[in-house]
Amino acid sequence: MVDRRNRPTALATTPGLPPQPQVNFSHGNSRVTAVLPTGESVEVLLYGATVISWKNRFGIEKLWLSDAAKLDGSKAVRGGIPLVFPVFGTAPDHAATSKLPQHGFARNSRWEFLGKSSSESASPSDISVKLDFGLSSATLDDQVKNLWPYTFSIIYSVTLTPENLSTSIVVTNDGDQPIEFQTLMHTYLRVEDISKISVTGLEESDYVDKVDAAKEKKQSGAVTITGEVDRVYTPAKGPSSPVVVTEDGESVFSIVRDNFKDVVVWNPWTDKAAGMGDFEPKDGFKNMICIEAGSVKGWITLDPSDAFEGAQTISD
Repeated sequence: MVDRRNRPTALATTPGLPPQPQVNFSHGNSRVTAVLPTGESVEVLLYGATVISWKNRFGIEKLWLSDAAKLDGSKAVRGGIPLVFPVFGTAPDHAATSKLPQHGFARNSRWEFLGKSSSESASPSDISVKLDFGLSSATLDDQVKNLWPYTFSIIYSVTLTPENLSTSIVVTNDGDQPIEFQTLMHTYLRVEDISKISVTGLEESDYVDKVDAAKEKKQSGAVTITGEVDRVYTPAKGPSSPVVVTEDGESVFSIVRDNFKDVVVWNPWTDKAAGMGDFEPKDGFKNMICIEAGSVKGWITLDPSDAFEGAQTISD
């Protein structure tokens, strides 16, 4: 046998084949995990299409997830990014959604994994991966269909890049009558110390203070958390202007919205956390803040064959 000096190198080092994102199923095909070549990762539970983990390249978790969160499909997940649809909270006076449970049924339904797509780039820093999930009236439990008998389909996409995490929703009315709904991404962000947190980008914005008898108020200055907070803001600067979470003077998160007019800021504080069976540890409120992009003041009306799209992008 002749020994060739110019023998081809191994395939793994062949130019033009950069490392690609890895997507895997786990826990009996109930979870999907994507990892970028640069180390960032995201994990999504098919139950609710709930993002339950987002880590940076150093393996540092960016989302807060309760130690007692139910990840077996027995109830909505406490933490991560639960998806609210078609009602925010409860709406006993809104006929179409009055019978639905709190925050609707999207977070309590099993979604279908529709597939993945990734960007093609020779530079690892430019690579991204998108995971698509689907839910429709055809796949809903009969019990839910009876409570909300509309014909619809949803595609929910989770996109991971080295710099940020984006979540987007496309709701299509596949029926012959208008649909009214609300939707929101109930994002639990992990922080080190809630007493050092301030939120900017909401200055001069009108909000509903749900802790104070749903009074209409206007924000003056940055938002700080010194007790229970549950507010629905309509940011004065519009969706494309970032809402920034700062900890001890350093920016730790920036949230930009697309076609979501509202932002909910929530922290349960001591008493509310103590009363929630799936909120652990009980002092976990010190390490989380919810900045929730959505459209929940009033109702989105979707005519037959029309579609609504909304999204958020979170940068750390």
